[in-house]
Amino acid sequence: MKMADIKEKLKNGKKVMGTMVTVFQNPDIVKILKESGYDFFVLDCEHGCFEYGEAARIIGMARAFGLPVVVRIAEIRRELVLKYMEMGADGLLLPSTETKEEAELLVKYSKYAPMGDRGVSLSRPHTDFKKVNGREYMDQANRDTVLMCQIESRKGVDHVEEIIETEGIDVVFVGPNDLSQDYGVLGDYANPVLKEAYEKILKAAGNAGKHAGIHFGKKEPLVPWVKAGYSMNMCGNDVSFMMNGAKAVLEYLKEETK
Repeated sequence: MKMADIKEKLKNGKKVMGTMVTVFQNPDIVKILKESGYDFFVLDCEHGCFEYGEAARIIGMARAFGLPVVVRIAEIRRELVLKYMEMGADGLLLPSTETKEEAELLVKYSKYAPMGDRGVSLSRPHTDFKKVNGREYMDQANRDTVLMCQIESRKGVDHVEEIIETEGIDVVFVGPNDLSQDYGVLGDYANPVLKEAYEKILKAAGNAGKHAGIHFGKKEPLVPWVKAGYSMNMCGNDVSFMMNGAKAVLEYLKEETK
């Protein structure tokens, strides 16, 4: 599957499910997620400590195996955007987006002219080092790249309509941890004030003809929002999957052999 396929599925009203890679630097993590059936994953280069070379190898594996990868960048800065796009990332997730201006910068740095102002260097991993027709390739890249703005604050919720209406932005994506912290209800994801925020974000995406997504560490709180219409979602991460599996096996063996 390519990111263009995911965009087509979303356009047709279908939902996709991903997860986040936060710690594991071995590119084989891509094969594991692909075999597990995920539609995409986010490589966390905000909280994660991936060096450029490590990120490039994971992104290269994702391209080779056809599992779309979105990079969560640390901040809206031209160097960061360009580096990950040149590595071949299928899209970017901008954390803590609070204004239209930030969304516009994400588009400017990641999309080629005339949509944006991305630097042009075509003999790179993002073209798989193939000889391409520059204009045709750049137009296709502009269509296929997915740009996601993460809403993690009250200010972001207040400005969500203008953020998602920005040309080139595809998804507004909820970060429940930081959002609950900013509203003063840390970890209380079902709090009425957060439910109101989730609903406002979903409505803004629908009104703009765009999409909304949300990421929960556990599967149970995700269910009602997927049913409500959130369509590009994530559950868990590499660490939680490993620890949950390891703990479950150990608890079972201890119980059965005591």
